Amino acid sequence: MQISLSLGVSGPKAREYDLIIIGGGPAGITAGIYAVRRNLETLIIEKTEMGGTVALISEIENYPGFRRISGKELAEKFHQHAKELGVEFTIEEVTQIIKTENEFKIKTWENEYKAKAVILATGSKHRKLGVPGEEEFIGKGVSYCATCDAPFFKDKIVAIVGGGNTAVKDAKYLSEICSKVYLIHRRDQFRADEIDVEELKKRTNVEFVLNSIVEEIKGDSKVKSILVKNKETGETNEIAIDGIFIDIGEIPNSDLAESLGVELDEKGFIKVNERMETNVPGVYAAGDVTGGLAQIVVAAAEGAIAAVSAYEYIRRPYWANKR
Repeated sequence: MQISLSLGVSGPKAREYDLIIIGGGPAGITAGIYAVRRNLETLIIEKTEMGGTVALISEIENYPGFRRISGKELAEKFHQHAKELGVEFTIEEVTQIIKTENEFKIKTWENEYKAKAVILATGSKHRKLGVPGEEEFIGKGVSYCATCDAPFFKDKIVAIVGGGNTAVKDAKYLSEICSKVYLIHRRDQFRADEIDVEELKKRTNVEFVLNSIVEEIKGDSKVKSILVKNKETGETNEIAIDGIFIDIGEIPNSDLAESLGVELDEKGFIKVNERMETNVPGVYAAGDVTGGLAQIVVAAAEGAIAAVSAYEYIRRPYWANKR
């Protein structure tokens, strides 16, 4: 049974809003802040918890105004700010969006809502390696969230797969908890910020395994080792580990957008213009679901642009929005 936690939303009749935002991460919450400041009655619908994947980041050092802050704390600040301004929130899963002549119907498992415009800030989900043993050992040593699962590997040996900011930051975090950290990347150069890479190189318990790919995750009741192949030499080595964290990118949560007729790119990200408009009038998108640079500050900026664009759309005469 689906359980709904609804704040300020009740009753069987469809509640009507000016703007409904689907997704409660940095993009969605920033959009909500900008929307209510323009006197739009605004609802944010989030499937799990407010803050999105930001709440799972152990430490953030590149968000303006905070030299260092945990993702959970920053997510709480976002949520509280929007709530105090009058943004309404509900924890539900959106199952369908229907566009009628002059409004949108947003259906969840429990309720139906109506809005004059919609912002899709649905984010993305973890990309998997797709190797033998990965599915078998999820929750038994295979993890996609260092913040969530790091305490289980205190003083143990772990591997991280990836070469971007998330992988490097997770390696820094895990190096403070685990006895040994292998950072495995398929290239010889990282895509992460240089300052973080250089700091990581100073950690004596971190070993870089470059130009290499994981071919198999092995174990019995839990992960025991991984087979790693060097792409240059073709040599395969077995590395004994207690856990493996996979940080190889994201897949956009764009199913709702696609079913609504929103145009996607070849990787499944929502196509938007500089005003965060999609090809469907009244539908906007912001944050990781649009692709591009996956950074909190970028998602927040896109959310602000989407909200301003939605405001202008809502306030224009109906006939002016037809295209």
